[in-house]
Amino acid sequence: MKKIDGGVTAPKGFKAAGTEAGIKKNRRDMAMIYSVKPCCGAGVFTTNLVKAAPVKWDKLAVTESEYVQAVVVNAGIANACTGEVGYGYCRDMAEEAGKALNIPKEAVLVASTGVIGAQLPMDKIKNGIARLVPLLGGTREDARTAAESIMTTDTRPKEVAVETQIGGVTVTVAGMCKGSGMIHPNMATMLCFVTTDADISHEMLQKALSSDVTDTFNMISVDGDTSTNDSVLLLANGMAGNARITGEGEDYDAFCEALHVIMEELSKMIAGDGEGATCLFEVQVKHAATKEQARVLAKSIVTSNLTKAAIFGHDANWGRILCAMGYSGAAFHPETVDIYFESSAGRLKIVENGMSTGYSEEEATRILSQEAVTAIADVKLGEESAVAWGCDLTFDYVKINADYRS
Repeated sequence: MKKIDGGVTAPKGFKAAGTEAGIKKNRRDMAMIYSVKPCCGAGVFTTNLVKAAPVKWDKLAVTESEYVQAVVVNAGIANACTGEVGYGYCRDMAEEAGKALNIPKEAVLVASTGVIGAQLPMDKIKNGIARLVPLLGGTREDARTAAESIMTTDTRPKEVAVETQIGGVTVTVAGMCKGSGMIHPNMATMLCFVTTDADISHEMLQKALSSDVTDTFNMISVDGDTSTNDSVLLLANGMAGNARITGEGEDYDAFCEALHVIMEELSKMIAGDGEGATCLFEVQVKHAATKEQARVLAKSIVTSNLTKAAIFGHDANWGRILCAMGYSGAAFHPETVDIYFESSAGRLKIVENGMSTGYSEEEATRILSQEAVTAIADVKLGEESAVAWGCDLTFDYVKINADYRS
């Protein structure tokens, strides 16, 4: 498997486009992904009881539609808490795109991101769809334009692509996503779109996606808020020509490995681009008794506001880490925990068996002053581990969210 320079158009048969529909001021705000052949579709969605209209539409589409073939996305308005009118607008978006692409409306997935509570300006949405279809292309630039067009408070587009061998055939998996704030496990205010030319059954595609999200998008947090619109959509058109994957085995494992790279890289991109963030904060919990224990501890550390503030201040305040572990609900022995900080500037053991090692504060500050920082907690209980990703908590986070709607 190897990473390649690409986005959602990297797999065979996929096209993409982005355009300015006028929903947001002076920037691109609509995107489209299209496969020249029908796709198996899979999805995972927000656990928030308040679900946006597009989430309801897409959940139905990936489970009941014969196939899916396109995705239409708008930024600026979330189409959440909009009642039957908002759900009707999802249907209208799908129908408009279906007519333009000559495919059934049931084959069109829709996604929205932005302000909650406002109704979509359907005249602008329909004009945007009409502009998008002629722009659809399979180039690297087309993929980048689409990725840029779904951003809200993101500071940069988020894309990744890999190639792998499945049964002697080259298969490509690629993805793009958006997300910067209202990010919390299960899942986060993020839209993610993954494309692949692998030939795989719907059942195995959904299994691969549902399994992988547990250790990727469900392990990131920026601010503790779980959104109404979170969606990860995966489309597979089978154009690579590999023998169809219909069950577990070597081919399925190879596909899952490639999918995991895409999902993990995009997860880290979201965490590192948290609103106002200055660094990516990674938490590793090692030698836990169970996988679930490791996940709970890692999430508790990465979501601790006091710990995140300390990371922003380059302060090795390890007591906050141990404290966050203590209220996580996971049972462990505080007096046996070791804690390390690590970055490109080095690795430093700051806690041994629950007590300070007498480390150098200057060295700790140097390690914590990098663009990516890792905290490692060794609980010495078993062989399981987990990783969570977040970011520091800065002054700019408050500024961004204090006037988000304006």
